[in-house]
Amino acid sequence: MANINLAVVGNNLVKSAETGETVELKSLWQDQPVVLFFLRRFGCQVCRWMASEISKLEPDLTASGVSLVGIGPEELGLKEFKEGGFFKGSLYVDEKKKSYKDLGFKRYSALSVVPAALGKKVRDVITKANAVGIQGNFSGDLLQSGGMPHCGGESILLHFIQDSPGDHVPLEDISKALGISAQVKAGQMPQCRNSKGVLNQFSFNEKIPNVFFFI
Repeated sequence: MANINLAVVGNNLVKSAETGETVELKSLWQDQPVVLFFLRRFGCQVCRWMASEISKLEPDLTASGVSLVGIGPEELGLKEFKEGGFFKGSLYVDEKKKSYKDLGFKRYSALSVVPAALGKKVRDVITKANAVGIQGNFSGDLLQSGGMPHCGGESILLHFIQDSPGDHVPLEDISKALGISAQVKAGQMPQCRNSKGVLNQFSFNEKIPNVFFFI
C-alpha cells in the first residue's frame, strides 16, 4: 500500500462546480463520511459510465449518512458533464491536480496512453457505455490516471491504483467497505487483477472510514 499522508492531501484546494468557492479537500469529510470519486476527465466516456455506476449507490449512501462527491482535474467538459446527468453527487475541480499527485495517481506518457486506451478493459467499458447511450470526447488532459485509497480519520484503510483506465472497484466492494447493504444492480465492470488473479493493492479494514477515494 502506498504511503499516503492524509493530512497533506486534505490541505489541497478544490473548487466547487456549483458555487465557484475554493475549499480545502479535508472540509468535505469533516462533518460526515464521504465517497470522493476522482475522474480522469469530464469528457471521458469511460469516466462518465463509471460515474453513472457509482451514482447507483447514492440513495444508499445518503441513507447511511455518507455524501458522494466527484472531483475532476480541469473545468473543461464540466458543463456538458453536468448537463448529461452522469453523476448524482456534488462536483469539484482540482485545477492544479495536486490531490491526484499526492494520492499517487500516475500520468501516462504520449506513447503509453495509446495502448492503455485501446486495451480490452477499456473496450469492454465502452461497449457497456454505448449500450446505455453514454458518449464521450477526447477534449482535455488525456494523460491523467487515478486510483482509490479508502481513509478513516488520519489513516488509509484501502488503496487502489489503476493499472488500466478501465479499472474500477465493483459496487459490491464499495458497499462492503462502507458496511452498508445496497440494493443496486451493477454493470459488468472490469477489475484490476495481477497475473495471479489477485485484485491489485486492495484490502479492507473492519472500521468504517470517513473518506473514500475512487477513480
